[in-house]
Amino acid sequence: MIKQISIFVTNKPGQIVKISDALSKENINIRAMCVADTQDFGIIRLIVSDPQKAKEAISSNKCIVRITNVVGIKIPDKPGSTKQSLELLSINGINIDYMYAFVTRSKDYAYFVMRVEDPESAEKILEESGVELITQEEIENL
Repeated sequence: MIKQISIFVTNKPGQIVKISDALSKENINIRAMCVADTQDFGIIRLIVSDPQKAKEAISSNKCIVRITNVVGIKIPDKPGSTKQSLELLSINGINIDYMYAFVTRSKDYAYFVMRVEDPESAEKILEESGVELITQEEIENL
């Protein structure tokens, strides 16, 4: 299980810069980012090297921040790998609320972050089927 930072912000120029600045001042690396917006507001989702420290740094800038447990997987970077991993969840009745991918220096793997209703069950199903999970420690060391 990995920790995701979710930040509720107004949809105006400079919000991502303000957050990036707060993290850089605390020497926190952003490993993955997903931005979803509406006309007036947005949610920035981050996977970072130190989630608790990131929450504190961003909260001090008067932003609403939440830490959420998400499932991270590392799959072979080849056609069909994503389908095989996601199909395991589907046939076991686990719905994916949202997901996003990120890259690392490794060209051998693709990395995905998924928000699901029951992350513990999802991890168990994936792990028992041979899907490699990403740990918070791995995120910190990428």
